[in-house]
Amino acid sequence: MPRNLKITLAILAVAVLIGLISLRSLQKRLQRLAQAPTTEEQARRDLLKPPISTPTDVVAQIPIFWAAGPDRIAPTQVALPLSADPVKRARQVIDALILQTPSSDQRTLPADATLLAFYILPDGTAIADFSDTLSTGTPSGIMSEQLAVDSIARTLEKNVSGLRRLKILIHGQEVDTLAGHVDLTGFFDLNSATQPVASLPSIPAAAPGAATKSAR
Repeated sequence: MPRNLKITLAILAVAVLIGLISLRSLQKRLQRLAQAPTTEEQARRDLLKPPISTPTDVVAQIPIFWAAGPDRIAPTQVALPLSADPVKRARQVIDALILQTPSSDQRTLPADATLLAFYILPDGTAIADFSDTLSTGTPSGIMSEQLAVDSIARTLEKNVSGLRRLKILIHGQEVDTLAGHVDLTGFFDLNSATQPVASLPSIPAAAPGAATKSAR
């Protein structure tokens, strides 16, 4: 075999080997990218991990508000370790609202909804930032949407002191409605002394705790 042909074949063999190695490396990279969780998926995974306890956590019987029919919510007593820190405490009770629903009939929030962030402003305004699933997974309709909002508001109101009103965001953004009906552009009052929470009003009457516009 001519020497030039041998050199050419050797070069081709090396090129093929390099190509195979590069292809394998590219396949591994694509697999890693495909397996990498999105921000919401990672947040959901974090929620399913055992809760991180803090020195202030104390197990207490608390009311969590789930559906008690197609048009009302009612409290169910749940034993839950709670932090003395109001932000952590709020996250704990909302996580329980989502993850510890006694039955499918009592569920008010989508099972795969995630509380991405929670803040409390100095004036007592609570800001709850949920994943897109809260909007896309909640059945469209005034009753189902109002149940979802009321269950969040009443659960926070009864278990976290100092909160005056609630603002619900979806993935960090203000949206017009939850799933087409309940207005999310304003705030929901957190004041059980003046708001009945066990039942919903008849349409078209304004719902207790309905969002109220704030001056911009």
